[in-house]
Order: sequence, then C-alpha cells, then structure tokens
Amino acid sequence: MFKCFLIKYGEIGIKGKNRHLFEDALVRQICHALRKVDGKFHVYKEQGRIYIDCETLYDYDEVVESLSKVFGIVGICPVMKTEDKGLEELGTEVIDFLENVYDIKDQTFKVLTRRARKSYPVESMEVNAYLGHRILEAFPDMKVDVHDPEILLHVEIREKIFIYSKIIPGPGGMPVGTNGKATLLLSGGIDSPVAGYMISKRGVEIDAVYFHAPPYTSERAKEKVVDLARIVSAYSGPINLHVVNFTDIQLYIYDKCPHDELTIIMRRYMMKIAEHFARQSKSMALITGESLGQVASQTIQSLAATNEVCTMPVFRPLIGFDKQEIIDVSERIGTYETSILPFEDCCTIFVAKHPVTKPNLNAIKRSEQKLNEKIDELVRTAIETTEIIRVE
Repeated sequence: MFKCFLIKYGEIGIKGKNRHLFEDALVRQICHALRKVDGKFHVYKEQGRIYIDCETLYDYDEVVESLSKVFGIVGICPVMKTEDKGLEELGTEVIDFLENVYDIKDQTFKVLTRRARKSYPVESMEVNAYLGHRILEAFPDMKVDVHDPEILLHVEIREKIFIYSKIIPGPGGMPVGTNGKATLLLSGGIDSPVAGYMISKRGVEIDAVYFHAPPYTSERAKEKVVDLARIVSAYSGPINLHVVNFTDIQLYIYDKCPHDELTIIMRRYMMKIAEHFARQSKSMALITGESLGQVASQTIQSLAATNEVCTMPVFRPLIGFDKQEIIDVSERIGTYETSILPFEDCCTIFVAKHPVTKPNLNAIKRSEQKLNEKIDELVRTAIETTEIIRVE
C-alpha cells in the first residue's frame, strides 16, 4: 500500500548554510542504493524532508534493506501521502491507514500532528483530538496512551499530508563522499572490514589495499578479501581493491632482519606501499583496523614505529574497542562469517613466535639498512604488478 517513503536524517540537520550540500549528497546515495531494486523511484527533497515516491510496483523488503545501508539515514518511514481535502476526509484516510496496516485493533495509540503548513486552518492539538476521536469511534477496543503507546501515529501537514506510524532505523552517520577519501589496509580478519565501515559511516569514500603472499596464501584467501570488500561496499559504495603481491618482500625481510622485528618491519613496508596507492587515488588518509594492545604489533610503541614511515594521517577507528565490541559490529554489518573462514592472509603466515612489543625505532631502522640492496626494487615490482579489482 505504501507508495512513498519519508527519509529522516540526523546530523545533516545542524549543518547550517551547508546543509543543502549534505542533503543533495544523501539524495544521490539513495538513488544509487535503489538502482539495484526493480521499480521506478523518484527521490527528492522538500521543506527539510527527503521523500521517495514509488512510481511502479516494487519489493518493499528490498527497498527497506537497500535504504538501511545508506549512511546519513536515521529513519525510514513508509508513509501514506494524501491531498488536503479537509479534516473530515483526513479522518477517513487515517482510519483506512490503520485498517490496512494493523491486523489487531485493540492496541494503545497516540496521535502526533506536525502542522508545518501554518496556513492549515486547524491547530495541531485540535487535529490530534479530532483524529483520536475518529479512531476510537472506528475501533472501540483501542485506547489512548499518551506516554507509551503501541502505535504512535504521525500526521505531517505540509503541501500534502503524510501519515505514518513506523520508523525503521537507518545506519546514521554522514552521506559517503561528504568527508573526502581514504585508503583502507584490508586483510581477511575481523577488524579491518569493521574499520572501513566505521570510517565510511563518517562520510568518507574508501579504496582498499590487500597484501597477498602466494603460494603461502591461497587464491581462496584473496577471494575471501574480495568478498569482505563487497560486503563493505554495500555501505561505502564501490571500492577499488589493490591486490599487492607481497611475497618477495616478506621473504627478503624474513631472510635479512631479526625475527622478533618481522611484524613491525613488514608492517612499515605495507604502510609505505598503501600510502603510494592512497596518493594515486587522491586519498587524504590511511585506515587500519588496529586496536590498542590487542596483539604485539598494536602496542603504542609498535603503532608509533609504523606511523613513522607515513606522511599522511592514519585513522584507527577501533583503537579503543575490545575484541567483542569489534565482533558485535562485524556481526551486525554481515562481515563476521566471512572473516572467520579458515583462509589465512600474509599477516598471519609470517609471524614471529616472540615478536617485540616495545620496538626501538632506531633499532628498527638499523635492521632495515640490511635491506638496502634489493628492497627498493622489490617494492617497485610489487607496485607495478598490483592487480586492481573494482568491487561493488
């Protein structure tokens, strides 16, 4: 029965003179999300509201699922849109709405009218009282509860009148693309897809870099990362995934450097390569899934050592999360089951038994000097042979 949706947003409403830019971005993201749904939709903004008119038959569940992944939306309201034909006709429309939407007619209810069109001749409180009276006449088993009603019936009086009672939660955040672009270091683990999701939620467009180490990591491990990128892209929009062959670099580091420093030194070269691709794609920051103290490579000293090779900011949205909190988010966004598939990436293959937890930066740099003979050539080859996969 619903031929229209009202879209509610949150933070966008406090953007002042720039608000229209964020609204326009949200409209574009909604249009993009609805492209994969069969049907014809008209998305537009009007008087501080965003509406979707459904001009043909459509799948309701598909529309709601698609909209629930659009950052910037805090509420999805299926509405009945009607012309203003007077208060009596409005009462009839409300009765029809309840008749069609609810099977059981003994719930408690409250009417909440918003009279945005001040020329409407009846005050909001009078509209509430009149509609409440009509509902009680039509459904004698229903009762008014102004504090905690089972049905909160919204009536918005604008150029047209909108009636709705359900607000389906959206993901919140800001529309993707309103806060620049960043590059995610994506692995096959639980953390990095969540980090990409969380930064994207703040309006950041993302690309990604994955470090592959064949034959030590299988083709299935790469497919797993592509699958993770695809799940994240449902929220973030299309992702350019850079698949870097890191095997020769890892073996060279393994051969030349102290094994307790392997993780830090490998991580430093990953950051250098990721920053190269970030600059190519005009990203302004890197994103990692590191959480403080979770593993040896994520102590303050280790993070400082890896940061030292970067000239652009490194965002770590999970820095204060414990593992269970990260798992909770991964389950909610649908990456968890893929992340736990038993296909290891290069970060887990080349791990020292007793990695240094408080690396000395000067010692790390001295160890890296042992790589001078070939490392630049190996990095150049890894960059030149990188495969780029468009994921959406």
